[in-house]
Amino acid sequence: MTDLMDRFARKARPDEPELASPDEPSWNVPGSGAADRGAPSSRGPGGRTPRSSDSGGDGDEFATSPEFQEIKGRLHRKLLEGLNLALLGQRNRDEAEEEVAALVRRLLAQENTPLNLGEREQVVEQLVHEIFGLGPLEPLLKDPSISDILVNRHDQVYIERDGKLVPTDIKFKNDRHLLQVIDRIVSAVGRRIDDSSPMVDARLEDGSRVNAIIPPLALDGPHISIRKFRQDILSAEDLLRNETLTEAMLEFVQAAVKARLNILISGGTGSGKTTFLNMLSESIPHTERIVTIEDSAELQLRQPHVVRLETRPPNIEGEGAVGQRQLVINSLRMRPDRIIVGEVRGAEALDMLQAMNTGHDGSLTTLHANAPRDALARLETMIQMAGLSFGEAAMRRQVASAIDLVIHLSRHSDGRRRVVSVAEIVGMEGEVITMQDIFRFERRGLDPEGRVVGAFRASGIRPRAAEQLQSVGIDLEETLFTDLRSGSR
Repeated sequence: MTDLMDRFARKARPDEPELASPDEPSWNVPGSGAADRGAPSSRGPGGRTPRSSDSGGDGDEFATSPEFQEIKGRLHRKLLEGLNLALLGQRNRDEAEEEVAALVRRLLAQENTPLNLGEREQVVEQLVHEIFGLGPLEPLLKDPSISDILVNRHDQVYIERDGKLVPTDIKFKNDRHLLQVIDRIVSAVGRRIDDSSPMVDARLEDGSRVNAIIPPLALDGPHISIRKFRQDILSAEDLLRNETLTEAMLEFVQAAVKARLNILISGGTGSGKTTFLNMLSESIPHTERIVTIEDSAELQLRQPHVVRLETRPPNIEGEGAVGQRQLVINSLRMRPDRIIVGEVRGAEALDMLQAMNTGHDGSLTTLHANAPRDALARLETMIQMAGLSFGEAAMRRQVASAIDLVIHLSRHSDGRRRVVSVAEIVGMEGEVITMQDIFRFERRGLDPEGRVVGAFRASGIRPRAAEQLQSVGIDLEETLFTDLRSGSR
């Protein structure tokens, strides 16, 4: 028996009085259908007989019942009273979790609880999550098939899986319990959330982005949005397998990166812009020095010579903020071969365009837009946010000379993310920026199962950038652009 368990044994006695606290958080678990592998032989409180392993759905109902929650809440109070937190902090995470799980099992053995073995293991798992993790959210964070976790209220949690939002049966005890989890997240990164600062952006240890907002701004109670960070980067082969684009399109955009074309990736929220940017970055030669600039670090570049920069929010006194524009300006002094801006949102767009126009070819960035043409309009708006006096014609010339390709992605109603347009900026006609589609996705409708029906097509137009590709030794086949079926190969 370890020192931790010895110390706990001296503190936690079987005859210790239960501490009833209605405000103490308890933890609902999703109806995961965990198999019940047995049952204690004694009857529980109130003469209730534990269920056997073939109890079916009754076990799931009991797992979310007030009786089950009361048992977990009582055990949690006893656990916190008995634990030596200083000694626990000296253990590594895995060892500490194992010892706490063993302590919970000891407490369960000391109590006359009406739980079968499957329910006991759920209690152990949930209490370990409360001590070391984010409580009810831990199972969702560990599920690799989930991309987003959206807590609308303490009793309403949605997830995004395979591009679609679905509700879960995970619940917090109350707003106070949810607020405790939020505070645990933000305090870990040195920030705070309270009435004077009711909004916060943070990042979990694994890189997942977190946004939290609390009353009085959130009318229905505290809210959390978590965009999970993928540990496994989707490769070009993955995107082909997911039908995000075709081999012809992939061959062209990879060649454009190698030839140092400046590329703007646009799309709506959750359309896969950052994933696509990560994939494109794999085509950057390993001999080049890359500087990345992000609001929240998400890019996962595999090249050896990468300098990663991240913005900094203001401190508690409202000072010390460092924005993307400052980082873009500073990056120009860092001898970059390429500059990658995770997402342009404001005045940094002007400095980024100027960098593209002054020798930093091959730069990449993303922005939110509903269409390629809208992306250019948003760039103009961002330039104006710099506070300088620019005429429309001057702004558009700046954009037309800096950007070579606009790649637009969309998340369709069936949850699939697709490249719906690869467009080339060919110059100006009067005061209008001219663009031409190289590839596009033609949507035809929905099949009976709700899946989007359509096809990728080449426009039949040979891009002007083909000459630039040839100048660096990349000679693409003519049929890549002239055969209308090439976009579907």
